[in-house]
Amino acid sequence: MGEVEKAYAFFCFVHKAELGFRLETVRFKRYTMKKRISMLLACAMMLALASCGGNNGNNSGNAGNQSNAGGNTSGSTGVNSSASTSQGGGAADYHIAIITGSVSQSEDDRRGAEAFQAKYGEDMVKLDIYPDNFTEELETTIQTIVNMSDDPLMKAIIVNQSVPGTAEAFTQIKERRPDILCIAGEAHEDLPVVGATADLVCNNDFVSRGYLIIKTAHDLGCDTFVHISFPRHMSYETMSRRVAVMTEACKEFGMTFVQETAPDPTTDVGVTGAQAYVLEKAPEWIQKYGQNSAYFCTNDAHTAPLLQRLLELGGYFIEADLPSPLMGYPNALGDLDLTAEAGDFDAILAKVEKAVVDAGGDGRFGTWAYSYGYCLSAGLAQHAINVIEGKSEITNMDDVAAALQEFSPKAAWNGSGYTNADTGVKEDNVFLIYQDTYIMGNPGKFMGATDVEVPEKYFTVK
Repeated sequence: MGEVEKAYAFFCFVHKAELGFRLETVRFKRYTMKKRISMLLACAMMLALASCGGNNGNNSGNAGNQSNAGGNTSGSTGVNSSASTSQGGGAADYHIAIITGSVSQSEDDRRGAEAFQAKYGEDMVKLDIYPDNFTEELETTIQTIVNMSDDPLMKAIIVNQSVPGTAEAFTQIKERRPDILCIAGEAHEDLPVVGATADLVCNNDFVSRGYLIIKTAHDLGCDTFVHISFPRHMSYETMSRRVAVMTEACKEFGMTFVQETAPDPTTDVGVTGAQAYVLEKAPEWIQKYGQNSAYFCTNDAHTAPLLQRLLELGGYFIEADLPSPLMGYPNALGDLDLTAEAGDFDAILAKVEKAVVDAGGDGRFGTWAYSYGYCLSAGLAQHAINVIEGKSEITNMDDVAAALQEFSPKAAWNGSGYTNADTGVKEDNVFLIYQDTYIMGNPGKFMGATDVEVPEKYFTVK
């Protein structure tokens, strides 16, 4: 049975078992009733093929290599049949999976996965969601990821964000299916741990951004920086090191650094309770720290209520933890309708920017022009396809950047390899990336963050 026939049979088994059974029954009956006619037809076909072979000796050698509906002849061209798959030329002969959080927890991550599936089709790109309360449902989270490896056509599994349990899931996958590429986006677990089990890890550059966010706030005239988080997040190396970098950067720029706590949405208080807390406390923070204070929160769910209060009462917001014009802004701006602009980040940014300016936020609110979560889900999936089809190398930073660029054509990106602050060792398969900061206004402006050289000392601050 050819590869395409195998894929079709598997598809029927999983999704159309009853129909498949009926089809096979019909085929069997037809065979038993008409076997003599079939034998005569087979003989006729053999004679016809032999006749064609006499006319052109090359055709018989290539006929068996026709592996998809597009009629590619791999024997004569040497092109991998998967290349035609990625161009929509035939049925998918491999699958990739993207696993994200839900829309309520990490909308941009999910939307990027959905857009990528729409580009390549549901047959090729499989999606799933891990639990919102992933810290309490660790086994479910692990199993959700591992289950994707049951698919015999699966060749790559991307998890974004890579919440706790991802490293264990990748370990189990590699034990049973070492051929599957395991790619982690925005890992929550310690990067050396995830890097030891994944083929590739990409996180936002918490070191460089820790410095650049403070510098940008200083350049805009801020004198205080307020960091809002909770104990679970602060137990992560990426976030605790970023706080250490921010603290040192505030000293360098003569600013005050303070920390505030808000509830963890994955606990019993939930997303609604956490957001209500921020809505209630933010006015107190703004009154306490003044109009020239800048704010940063580590959780997506906290972002919209914080933005809402800053738009109403004053203060600055440089960029979100995982920046995007969709991160918090639509809800904070009164459920801004972006239906017509869906998927067009140039149009999304323009509409959000106008609403921010109209609300009195000119020059005080920033973002990345293209959603980080959206670009990471789609970009890492694109990189996986490029690697599978032999067009890219899994740990080539330029190849990763090129894949991200497909979904952020006007953005400037920068990044570097991750260096373990304890050992000083640079991980070959762990990359830290970031995009230039855009401050919304009339007119808005890029801050040139990707051109700033971050002092070397910050890369070992912890």
